[in-house]
Amino acid sequence: SVVGTTVATTTNGNGEYAISAPKNASLEFSYVGMQTQTVAVAGRTSIDVKMEADTHKIDDVIVVAYGTAKKESFTGSAGVVSSEDLAKRQVSNISNALTGQVAGLQAVNTTGQPGTSATIRIRGIGSMSASNTPLYVVDGIPYDGSISAINPTDIETMTVLKDAAANAIYGHRGANGVILITTKRGVSKDAVISFDAKWGNNSRAVERYNTIQDPNQYYELLFTSLMNGKTNAGESLANAYKFANENIFVKGAGTGMNIYTVPEGENVFGINGKLNPNATLGYSDADYYYIPDDWYNEIFNAQNIRQEYNLSVSGSSDKINYYMSFGYLDDTGIVSNSGFTRYTARAKTDYQAKKWLKIGANMSYTNYDSQYPGSQTSWGSSGNLFYATGLIAPIYPLYVRSAATKDIMKDNNGITMYDFGSTTNQQRNFMGMSNPAITLYLDKQHAYNDIFNGKWYATVDLFKGMQFTANVGVMASNSRESALTNQFYGGGVGAKGYVTVEHNRSFSVNQQYLLTYKKELGDFGNIDFLAGYETYNLKSQQLGGSNQRLFNPNVAELNNAIFSPATVYSSTGTYATEGLLARLQYDFAGKYFASASFRRDASSRFAPENRWGNFGSIGGAWLMSEEEFLKGSRIFNMLKFKASYGVQGNDNLGNNYAYLDQYNVSNNNGDFAISFAYKGNYDITWEKSHSFNTGFDFSMLGERLNGTVEYFSRITTDLLYNQPVPPSNGYSSYPTNIGSISNTGFEIDLSYLLVNTKNVQWSVNFNATHYTNKILALSDTVDPKTGIVYSMDHYIVGGSLYQSYIKEFAGIDPATGVPNYYRDEVDSEGNVTTSIVTDWSRATQRDLGSTLPKLYGGFGTSLNFFGFDASIMCSYQWGGRVYDFTYQELMHSGDNAGMGWHADILNYWTPENTNTTVHRLDNTDDTYQLLSSRFLTSSDYLSINNITVGYTLPKNITKKIGIGSLRVYVSGDNLGIFAARQGLDPRQDLGGSSYQNVGTGRYSALRTISGGLSLTF
Repeated sequence: SVVGTTVATTTNGNGEYAISAPKNASLEFSYVGMQTQTVAVAGRTSIDVKMEADTHKIDDVIVVAYGTAKKESFTGSAGVVSSEDLAKRQVSNISNALTGQVAGLQAVNTTGQPGTSATIRIRGIGSMSASNTPLYVVDGIPYDGSISAINPTDIETMTVLKDAAANAIYGHRGANGVILITTKRGVSKDAVISFDAKWGNNSRAVERYNTIQDPNQYYELLFTSLMNGKTNAGESLANAYKFANENIFVKGAGTGMNIYTVPEGENVFGINGKLNPNATLGYSDADYYYIPDDWYNEIFNAQNIRQEYNLSVSGSSDKINYYMSFGYLDDTGIVSNSGFTRYTARAKTDYQAKKWLKIGANMSYTNYDSQYPGSQTSWGSSGNLFYATGLIAPIYPLYVRSAATKDIMKDNNGITMYDFGSTTNQQRNFMGMSNPAITLYLDKQHAYNDIFNGKWYATVDLFKGMQFTANVGVMASNSRESALTNQFYGGGVGAKGYVTVEHNRSFSVNQQYLLTYKKELGDFGNIDFLAGYETYNLKSQQLGGSNQRLFNPNVAELNNAIFSPATVYSSTGTYATEGLLARLQYDFAGKYFASASFRRDASSRFAPENRWGNFGSIGGAWLMSEEEFLKGSRIFNMLKFKASYGVQGNDNLGNNYAYLDQYNVSNNNGDFAISFAYKGNYDITWEKSHSFNTGFDFSMLGERLNGTVEYFSRITTDLLYNQPVPPSNGYSSYPTNIGSISNTGFEIDLSYLLVNTKNVQWSVNFNATHYTNKILALSDTVDPKTGIVYSMDHYIVGGSLYQSYIKEFAGIDPATGVPNYYRDEVDSEGNVTTSIVTDWSRATQRDLGSTLPKLYGGFGTSLNFFGFDASIMCSYQWGGRVYDFTYQELMHSGDNAGMGWHADILNYWTPENTNTTVHRLDNTDDTYQLLSSRFLTSSDYLSINNITVGYTLPKNITKKIGIGSLRVYVSGDNLGIFAARQGLDPRQDLGGSSYQNVGTGRYSALRTISGGLSLTF
């Protein structure tokens, strides 16, 4: 366009234009996503303008359900993550890159195992028992495969649809939000070859708890607790000393392990509980030498290499657009036989076959091998290396050493000998008969996956404004899982080794037939109408078996085991949906916008009479900045008010035949026998979410400040729920629809361009979400006063789905040093009397409120200056609580001899130290797994998710060496977390009140530091 006048233009069809304009005119060049440039005509016969990307301007077009929309006309709520932001994260699963990136979205990484998906929740928790997982849609087709199969480098944008106006047209599959993934396409007429490579190292991102690491200090504390156990019972100091001296190294009351040598006739400890100054560390018997090892440093100090390579070729012409890529990732875990190796390939083509016909295909293939050792998220498991290294006392050997040489021994098979606590002449008290360090090394567990995902489409222009599109999406997934348990050490010894093999095959077809009509109505505005029909069919099959007594210790095949007969099993499951959909969008005068959608869905998970559900939404937006009272405003460049309401469904209760009774078939002396397996409910039907959203989108101060402020409310009714029943019924639960819950809250999402010059651009961003989750109603069979009670959780009307229900700690008794708890007694008139008791079993479970955070979100900054670039991404959470079970275990009173101690135990109660929150040391006090609010800890955290620094060579240099661009960079992922306690990782739990550990009992988050380079030709 020309500023202030009218011009005539002609083109030769090659992108060159002849322009007739006054000499004093200025030409303004603008394009979606590019910076607008104004060039004076005076003195020029030709103008060559190169457009620069504008990364800070509000996107003109965003991807929405079944198409795209101008952001100014969009009536719903959505957040967009760009390819630039994704490229900074070093993750093998794209779901892990969303933390802190989008307002309203929580990404919980329950394990650091490479390749695993994050648990995603959008705007709260909408269901009790049914799925809360959002729908993933890749290039318009719902995606069934593992998210790990998608190469993040292939992604152009990820759009998170959060409200009903945005996702109700997806019907029941969009009830928990929708994440639209748009893959890259060609953008240049010349072919562009891109290559990216990075090399780095994975390490443990979360330190261990601040535990006592000095074996001398540990033993002195334990000796004191043994003595106190007797003196507190009234025995003499001499008798207490005698008991402690005789039992300190004995399995049971003591550790089961002596690691000290003292001169003959002397004791290891004095009557004051202190270590004999003549004692030396290290003890030998006739066969073995015992000295403690630092299990943590021995295991987690290895070099765990991460390497990734990605190559793509893309381009376009007037008729064809293409993008092809290949990727390789080797992401090594931080424990033995843990890692993720992936090969990906993608080919995407769009072709304008005729003026009226456009066709295209988008096909991807992924092969990955996930080495995922078991038990790494199981609290207390003898195979959990994180549990063992985090909770073991600093007194035990990791290896078996020879008494003669003091060297680490090898067995007859040449395997390094690890101490199992029962291998030598001493018996370890903590986790006896286990050592996960060697069992994880010898055991092998693989999940091999081949995933093909394809989309084919054809779009026909029927007449002006009307198009018909047919989309067919196919997903084929074949996985083979094998688990080999060695015959030398651990759980496979008695079976002489065993193997389990399982094959899973899934095949789905998604068909969409869409008719769109767009019409300009002149003074009456514009309409955009969509109507369609969609079907989905999924078939899942499973075949597996197990056998024992291995011949070759390294071959995980059933025929490698000779125990007969082998156990085999198989199953087939199907699931199908179909839906009719329609959407109407209308705008008037470019400032008033309205939308309405409707979808009628059927699900095979319900009985035929209850199969169909009706869902839909309405929405409106007012572009206030186009009104006369705001036009030309120096403050607002864009201001939009929007509101929407809609209803969606949910059918995912976890059983494809939830309305049917189901049975197991078994052999009973050569005849058939059946047993009840699942109680169905013929009347079960759709769970429904009623969502309301309103807020403002704005751009201010010359488009430097951009943002969104929104209020949302989501009420879920007819909740799908597995209702517990007495086991005497022959089953423990049955599916039903009960009650309702709500999620209400606010979101804010801001970005500000601090500096924007030719050589320097600096921006910051911030988002925050607050919501409240509340149970509105439960089943009529549930007592409204007591609700549904679990060991630590409580479902009650007025509470949340994460309601802490435990015994309340009343402090340490200053007179005795024992923990106190509150006890409530109710008389016949309902009056409550509260007393303090020391007997935990007599204390009252209390409702201590929701553990969900009050605020969560993310923030960051990005700086580009003279070819250098730097960025920081952070996430945070505030106002929630989490049960720190690790800390509870580490604060025992001496009754768990052999388990480690947190350093806080040093402040234990004594007659001289009564003003303390730490109980006395007394090995007769029962402190093991006494759940109480004492260990209900703040879940606040600040996480440094990524820091990236790079440098792009000047174009005059790269041009001389024959390349398009070259960037070198260093990136650090998951660099640190600041939480209430060292070792605690609240990011591993959503609500925090369940009987789970978020510190030592799970695979730790990974820290990844890499260097890389990006090349284009």
